[in-house]
Amino acid sequence: MAVIIKSPHELALMREAGRIVAEVRESLRAAVRPGITTAELNRLGEREIRARGAVPSFKGYRGYPASICISVNKEIVHGIPGRRVLRAGDIVSLDQGVIYKGYQGDTATTVGVGAISPEAQRLMDVTAAALVAGIAAARAGNRLGDISWAIQHCAESAGLGVVREYGGHGIGRQLHEDPHIPNIGEPGRGQRLRAGMTLALEPMLAIGSAHTRVLADNWTVVTRDGNLSAHFEHTIAITDGEAEILTRL
Repeated sequence: MAVIIKSPHELALMREAGRIVAEVRESLRAAVRPGITTAELNRLGEREIRARGAVPSFKGYRGYPASICISVNKEIVHGIPGRRVLRAGDIVSLDQGVIYKGYQGDTATTVGVGAISPEAQRLMDVTAAALVAGIAAARAGNRLGDISWAIQHCAESAGLGVVREYGGHGIGRQLHEDPHIPNIGEPGRGQRLRAGMTLALEPMLAIGSAHTRVLADNWTVVTRDGNLSAHFEHTIAITDGEAEILTRL
């Protein structure tokens, strides 16, 4: 597993990529409302990315047809924007990536559309907390399994399912670098974390079972039982102390 340790210059460029994609995330979050289509959000996201001198990471990546991944309700990840109209009570996951001067930033959030159910709000809150727990465990000297266990423990303690087929990843010049970071694991196991590693952590949780299936578009991943899912993500840098969150404004 060839993990790349980033130089101070590379980290500076990744901080800028992280700042840009965080601003885009917040612009999209503010635009979510009943009546807007996912295609409109995608167009907004691409405009915001390019206006900041970056390009969308996702557009054309392995054939993906849009600039933003937008996943609604039972959709977990990789939802393709289109004519779908968001309605009050929906929850929508916004996953966006940018390339700035050759370096990547990747982040995601899940947003309620208008008034949402307490059950949906709790799902979002716990998924966000699982991300915080994973970041807290991402310290030099710890192991990948410590991150995975922190996410899993937070989710399962709240009675939520953890999506196992998808997880976090290394990031830098490439959107997906080594290592793969599962959202389940055992503490003290796996590769040791070193200062200068840059990682994207992304817990994906579901109400009930977290078993998945992929729709006929060969991209959109949904919960097999049709229950709600949420997805949060930050790009971070491992330091000699607490991890630095590169995609936090």
